[in-house]
Amino acid sequence: MTMRGILVHVDEHRALQSVLTSALLVAKRFDSQLDGLHARPGAPRIIPVAPEGAFIPASEIVEDLERADRDLDRQLRERFETFMREHKVPAVGSVLPGAEVAAAWRDEAVAGYEALGSLGRAYDLLVVGRPLPGAAVPSMSALETALFESGRPILIAPPAPPAKIGEVVVVAWNGSTETARTIALAMPFLVQAETVVVLSVEDGMVPGPSGGEIAQGLVRNGIAARTQQIRAGERSTGAAILEECAAQGADLLLKGAYTHSRLRQMIFGGATSHILGAAELPVIMAH
Repeated sequence: MTMRGILVHVDEHRALQSVLTSALLVAKRFDSQLDGLHARPGAPRIIPVAPEGAFIPASEIVEDLERADRDLDRQLRERFETFMREHKVPAVGSVLPGAEVAAAWRDEAVAGYEALGSLGRAYDLLVVGRPLPGAAVPSMSALETALFESGRPILIAPPAPPAKIGEVVVVAWNGSTETARTIALAMPFLVQAETVVVLSVEDGMVPGPSGGEIAQGLVRNGIAARTQQIRAGERSTGAAILEECAAQGADLLLKGAYTHSRLRQMIFGGATSHILGAAELPVIMAH
């Protein structure tokens, strides 16, 4: 089990160093190829009007936007390639396929976060940044497009670069199909982990197997997993999960995304929403 192809969403934000670091840490575990991609929203269709009421030619505005996009694409490619050179990661084509970690930049002409979902289907893992309060990027739209459209697991990098990923893994088990799928897709991490804890929050379960049954299934696959059951008490389920991750010294959390609908979580909150807003460790999610 391995993850040889990793697609990294590269965008202009203060957590970019963490995104690149997280991707590289994973690549070193699996001798992966890292492909950088700048997926951005499409240009809005606008009809600008001058103060006097005269129309400004839309073509001029579009040209300016496209020029700015090309400049940003170039800057982000330079940052990606500089990071890889600084960490002595060779370019794809200079080493034998799969022989060691290698990196490449994907120059895609298609604008829109949809590229993350469609191109991501050809990879084993997508790496994105965690949305930050008060910041437009990393974008929740980009994250959710990768999550719902790629059919692949996504690794959500925390705001600060992690020192390690995948040595102590907590599985936030809640009985759901989404978490079962996340476990299956993230098995390469579980096989390599030194410690795997199957965590169940009593107040946050849905009908399904117990944490003990999930741990037994992992043991059958040669993974020395143990269980931990806690109560949320006055905390939210998401807060309880993150606090237990800290107590366990976890450097990776596996969590099924949106067991409840996104609309319900927007209105009432939920474990996924809390983790996406507060996690300080890398998180792997799938839906």
